This record gives sequence, C-alpha cells and structure tokens, in this order.
Amino acid sequence: MNQRQWKKWKGAVKQLFLVGFILVSVLFIISWVGSQLANQSLEQGINKEHLPALSEEIWEYKQLVEKYAKQHGMEEHVNTILAMMMQESGGRGKDPMQSSESLCGERGCIDDPEISIEQGVAFFAHAMERADGDLKLAIQSYNFGPGFIEYVRELKGEYSEDTAIAYSQKMYEEAGKDESIYSCLRAEAEELEACYGDIYYVKSVMSYKEAIDMELERGEKRGGWL
Repeated sequence: MNQRQWKKWKGAVKQLFLVGFILVSVLFIISWVGSQLANQSLEQGINKEHLPALSEEIWEYKQLVEKYAKQHGMEEHVNTILAMMMQESGGRGKDPMQSSESLCGERGCIDDPEISIEQGVAFFAHAMERADGDLKLAIQSYNFGPGFIEYVRELKGEYSEDTAIAYSQKMYEEAGKDESIYSCLRAEAEELEACYGDIYYVKSVMSYKEAIDMELERGEKRGGWL
C-alpha cells in the first residue's frame, strides 16, 4: 500500500468512526428522551389513578362559579369552590353547594342551582375573611359552620385535622352523641366519636381540587365547560 492509498484508507476510517459516533449519540439521545417521556406518562398515570373521579355536572356550573367568585374577590379559588361542590353533591340536584342551611338555617329551602352557588360562594368568601385567609380553616368551616373558626382562634392556632376532630367530638358530645341528630359519615368518625360534620372534609376537597387542576391543565374537557 503506497502513501496515497494509506491516506485514503485512513481518511475513510476517520469518516466511518465519525459517522458511527454520531449514530451512537443520536440513538442514546432518542433512548433517553423516550425513557423520560415514559417515566412522565407513568407518573401522570399513577397520579390520575389515585385521584378521585369527577362528575360531568360540576363543569356545567364553572361559569356561574366564576361569576360569583369574581363578585366576592375569590377568583383564585374557583377550582376550590368547584371541589367543594364536588364534595357536597357532585354538582347534582337543585342545591349543588348545599347552601340551604347557611341561607335559611334548614335544609331544602333552595331549589335553584344559581341561588345555591351565589350563597355558597358568598358564605365561603365570608369564611375566608373571618379565617384571615387560612384556606383550610375556611374550607372546614364551610362544613362545620363559622363556630369552628372561633374555636380555632380561641386555641390561638390554625387549621389541623386533629383540631377538626376535637371540635367534631366536642359538638357531637354536646348534642348528646347517639341521641343527637348527627349521624357518622365515616367509620373512622364513629370510632373517634367525632360524628358532627365531616372530619375529613378538607382532605376530600383538596383531593378533588387536585383532580380538577389536572383536568384543566390537560384541557381534556370541552371548551364550553372550561
């Protein structure tokens, strides 16, 4: 092999090495990107699997919730209010926010969903104001009533699940426990003798809110509902 042929052979080897290196690099990048996308899809699937299901009905009321949330300066809490509606009724019935008791002191006095939402948003906004912006305290007081806020303030504390349980126990005992009008919504509440209201209301609402946030981020719902 003369010098000219040697140079050609050497150049060809370099080109083959360079092409091989590029191909290996491209395959590595494709493999890495595919792995990342697969992991992301798996994580999203796991997250969605552990989130509660949402009813179709709540999306029909999103615009009304936005309307009254804006009137009360609660625009940033629209998804929370929808989550509360989901926990209260799933968006079903004529009183989807279960606002009758806060409006007239008894159940069943509201037979118009818009009045229910208007009252529910107003009551929640008032609770937020009294709770000094403590979101979880305001959410739980939507279920327990405004007395819960005063109870927490007397303890000079803030919302916690333990405080909610203690308040429920106190109210249930004062109502006469088994002789009271309150029934245990959960087996855990019965074991704790905390059957006033829903001691896990905040946990349930926040779980629904997470599901709502995810649905809206993915844009899976039809434009008219969003």
